[in-house]
Amino acid sequence: MSYFDTASAAPLHPVARQALLAALDEGWADPARLYREGRRARLLLDAAREAAADAVGCRPDELVFTPSGTRAVHTGVSGAMAGRRRTGRQVVVSAVEHSSVLHAAEAYERVTVGVDRSGRVAAADFAAALRADTALACLQSANHEVGTVQPVAEAAALCRAAGVPLLVDAAQSLGWGRVEGEWSLLTASAHKWGGPSGVGLLVVRKGTRFAPQGPADERESGRAPGFENLPAIVAAAASLRAVREEAAQEAVRLSALVDLIRSRVPRVVPDVEVVGHGTLRLPHLVTFSCLYVDGEALLTGLDRAGFSVSSGSSCTSSTLTPSHVLKAMGVLSEGNVRVSLPPGTAAQDVERFLAVLPGVVAEVRSALGAPSSAPAASSGPGRQGGREPRESALVVDSLGKLCPIPVIDLARVIDDVPVGGLVTVLSDDEAARLDIPAWCEMRAHDYLGERPAERGTAYTVRRRA
Repeated sequence: MSYFDTASAAPLHPVARQALLAALDEGWADPARLYREGRRARLLLDAAREAAADAVGCRPDELVFTPSGTRAVHTGVSGAMAGRRRTGRQVVVSAVEHSSVLHAAEAYERVTVGVDRSGRVAAADFAAALRADTALACLQSANHEVGTVQPVAEAAALCRAAGVPLLVDAAQSLGWGRVEGEWSLLTASAHKWGGPSGVGLLVVRKGTRFAPQGPADERESGRAPGFENLPAIVAAAASLRAVREEAAQEAVRLSALVDLIRSRVPRVVPDVEVVGHGTLRLPHLVTFSCLYVDGEALLTGLDRAGFSVSSGSSCTSSTLTPSHVLKAMGVLSEGNVRVSLPPGTAAQDVERFLAVLPGVVAEVRSALGAPSSAPAASSGPGRQGGREPRESALVVDSLGKLCPIPVIDLARVIDDVPVGGLVTVLSDDEAARLDIPAWCEMRAHDYLGERPAERGTAYTVRRRA
């Protein structure tokens, strides 16, 4: 079995396991007590904090341990907003932030900055969203679904010039290296780099206005109340140091394997869109989407073949709407596969994945009755949103059908439409709003836009060739 989903959770690093077992014996006492066992526990906690701070690039007294990365984000956002409550209630976020950031920002006046088709924010757009009443800005270091690296250092400089603190979600990137730039707050989660689950990091740099919310507590500077999970904290810090020592070598090796997947998948599987930035990306992560494929069936088929991967597809058991990241990027969401390789992944495992994938995709497409794949026309891009569609000659009723069936229904009839003719798809599936335009771009037809229908939404397409 090959586990290719470290973006969700990395396997426990051997160093983390050793440190956890040792700390269970030595670090069980209350580090706030003055007797021998308490002092020993305190020494372990201080050493873990210093190791983590060194990895982050901050002072030890700027870093606290939280019960999770999500808790670190929520505490960071609420504390920063409370510390700057006289400034205003606006918080600026990118459209592809982790859901924990977006949920935390919902309690305030959230302003969302869009991204390009690679999932990357333009620093100038980010700066343009800052106002006099902006209390906080949030920008991830690298995206959790497509791996695109964000211009954090540039955005941080612009935020600092505007007098706005920047919170960086570094959960996906911290194991690979420090986050550069003059950011003000940083969060991360140990289970992303091979530490135990249940440990997060929150860094608040000196000079950042911060007011912890909730009842006061004497532990972790009042920013993470409750008794510290010291064995897990020790293991988290030890594993972060260990993965950093291996990071440079592993980044080169895994990046080559990701490049292989990025180049090979479109050649061996027809109608595939590789998403995310080609070069400005995490070294271990690649995402692609397959036309005419049910995401849940694809993941299940790959699991049976011995591969554990993830998906941002709308057609999975965990969600009925497209991933907000893929939606913000405007790329195909159906049949989405995220491969995130753990350190030590063997080249032969990747080759085996590439050998298995075409058969699994073909099996899913066949079960759905998808049309045969054909090369896209060479007449240029097909996204032509904004035109006023004329009356369609053909209407396809896909109401009540979920992704990817509306796109399959469209593909089945497009050859029956004369060149220049129109076809309208009626659908009440949220994913159609993203997948039909993406299909038009891939197949080089004109997407003429959408309009409300008596039931659902009408999507109109003009055949180009």
